[in-house]
Amino acid sequence: MDLTEDQLTQLRDEGWVFMPDYFSTEEIAILKDESRKVFQQKRDEIYLEKNGTPRSAFAVHRYNEAFDILGRHPRLIAPLKQLWGEDVYLHQYKINAKAKFTGDVWQWHQDYGNWLEKDGMMEPRAMNISVFLDEVFPFNGPLMLIPRSHTHGVLDSTQDTQTTSFPLYTQSPELVEKLVDEGGLVVPTGKPGSMLMFDGNLVHGSSGNITPYPRNIVYLTVNACSNAIQKPTREEWLAHQDFTPIEMVPDDALLRYAERQKAVA
Repeated sequence: MDLTEDQLTQLRDEGWVFMPDYFSTEEIAILKDESRKVFQQKRDEIYLEKNGTPRSAFAVHRYNEAFDILGRHPRLIAPLKQLWGEDVYLHQYKINAKAKFTGDVWQWHQDYGNWLEKDGMMEPRAMNISVFLDEVFPFNGPLMLIPRSHTHGVLDSTQDTQTTSFPLYTQSPELVEKLVDEGGLVVPTGKPGSMLMFDGNLVHGSSGNITPYPRNIVYLTVNACSNAIQKPTREEWLAHQDFTPIEMVPDDALLRYAERQKAVA
């Protein structure tokens, strides 16, 4: 489950690494079914688009056992412990939904600038990990990344409270164009179960989804325990304040969960 030397080099130099077929069809079927249950709930942690369709379910590991298991899965957590050589904890956890026909954009932005300003995360030693629950095509609102943009550190940003239902500090079109001229643009696509890991300073965004194909992705932000946030200003479900090191589950824990559910049905 460790990253290879080539993957570590790409993560350091390019700011991202992509692993197709990282979770099995059976594991993803479990998570997709549980995600539908999550988005049927009405909770403060669940944000809706302006049109009322689901946008994000935060802190989902707190109220769904399957996603709690995923948040402690060794295929996701072990590479981060390898990378930083220490224990890690969950800084943020969410499912981002892009409903068919109506899924809205995520503007161009960095994550670490938000973590620094809003949460008091002093160093950029937190990593984003995403797991595809649906097939991500080039046309259904995939995540777009600007390689090497993480090497610029924290960039100038402006808070955008108008574009979508979720306020976000974003980069200007002029800056994005300059960064793309330097680093290019990549759009990781793939089957459900694929995994993408990218640096907290990497500039990224996604377009809206006007296709008949939904695009749901799970995002974990995993932080080094020694880098725990110092001055949280946001709701606890947006910036967790439990810095307990993650205890990893067995590799087949999702399949075991499904068997338990069948046994009590």
